[in-house]
Amino acid sequence: MVTFLASIILLLLGYFVYAKVVERIFGINDDAKTPAYTNNDGLDYKPMSWWKASLIQLLNIAGLGPIFGAIMGALYGPVAFIWIVVGSIFAGAVHDYFSGMLSIRHNGAQYPTLVGKYLGKYARSIINLLSIGLMILVAAAFTAGPAQLMAKVTPLGFMASLLVIFAYFLIAAVLPVDKIIGKVYPIFGAILIFMAVSIGIGLFFFDNPIPNLTLENMHPNKGETPIWPLLMVTVSCGAISGFHSTQSPILARTLKKESEGRKVFFGAMIAEGVIALIWAAAGMTFFGSTGSLQAALDAGGAAGVVNEISQSTLGAFGGVLAVIGVIILPVTTGDTALRSSRMMLADLIGRMRKKEISGKLNMFFLLIPVAIPTFFLTQIDYTFLWRYVGWSNQVVATVMLWTAAMYLLHNQKFHWICSVPALFMTAVVSIYIFFAPEGFGLSYNTSMILGSIVWLMVATWFVIQLLKPRIAKPAVNMNTKAS
Repeated sequence: MVTFLASIILLLLGYFVYAKVVERIFGINDDAKTPAYTNNDGLDYKPMSWWKASLIQLLNIAGLGPIFGAIMGALYGPVAFIWIVVGSIFAGAVHDYFSGMLSIRHNGAQYPTLVGKYLGKYARSIINLLSIGLMILVAAAFTAGPAQLMAKVTPLGFMASLLVIFAYFLIAAVLPVDKIIGKVYPIFGAILIFMAVSIGIGLFFFDNPIPNLTLENMHPNKGETPIWPLLMVTVSCGAISGFHSTQSPILARTLKKESEGRKVFFGAMIAEGVIALIWAAAGMTFFGSTGSLQAALDAGGAAGVVNEISQSTLGAFGGVLAVIGVIILPVTTGDTALRSSRMMLADLIGRMRKKEISGKLNMFFLLIPVAIPTFFLTQIDYTFLWRYVGWSNQVVATVMLWTAAMYLLHNQKFHWICSVPALFMTAVVSIYIFFAPEGFGLSYNTSMILGSIVWLMVATWFVIQLLKPRIAKPAVNMNTKAS
């Protein structure tokens, strides 16, 4: 219990102390007009209050990620607390802050555009495909589960449920941001917080105490699932997630001034870390052992575990909350995933044609290339999809951290707040892809050697960047609108 309470306090200190350090290094300017005003188009660029933006950002980046991922991470035992706290403060929140603030500084630009500006056009081309692919995977993964549950609790079958969800996607992804997203999503964001707080209070009334810190790998299959680097990919939402860098520009186009970025981007990530911490603790505590948790996951999946914990803790009301959470929260994440992929496609096609893409009809047609593969992927096993989401998600996060590091380096600012976590995450994704079954499936020792070679190559590139002479210059908005 001491470890859990200390972790909550550390996350809060991360926001009230470290967030201000990061903000000071970035250097905000509240006198500069934000894209919400300079590009106001009534669709994606519209001023919005910061508290609404914060709740929407939390809902967009979270969904079920910090719940399902944290429950899977709980299989490793209390060591997961360390990753959630350290990852959230020094990697995830920094990642989210820069992905949002750089978008504001560059006229509401999407993530691939930022990558291209600071890492080059070849990196932009690769990350365009990777990030859109990630959006498709996330939307598919966060659609199949809710559709399955809808088929159980409503008269609709699985396919009918899918069609209802996709009809909603097509409507919500082309409506102005202040309509459904601006009016309804803050409520869902509040429900996400309420669920976590309720479970957090219930933790103190469980039959088993919340376990204290141990570095031991308590995973039931620990011989096949080492902490490094699998934990860092298993718990992504709630620590650091590249998906967030595709969502932050949605809200970057609505902020009224730069100082709101700390509350919206850094703050939402810390809130997600708290949610992940609570659900990880619930997974470790409720079932008494990681072996029992594994058995519950085998029997009903993560959704079944959430339902069992919620009903046991909060009764029938908890069951209702669980159903709402498992259906609505992932659907809203799938919606914004498709919305951001639509924005990325508009940006990509606009650059190729050298002409801005605008208009609701054009935006609707841009959804088709991503909605069709998303629909077909929903027919694939959820766990299979999620494995590929994990690694691609962390690659996107790593590239965003390098983008932010290069921005700071170009402007002769303290780049280590981004480059150190970037180096760490480079090691994670490099070793993981060689070891994981969805990657090359090599032995652990071989994966460590090959991953270290990749890490050394990236580190060498970075050292070369450090040695280049640079002249500091103020950041300016990009000359063309981001679509």
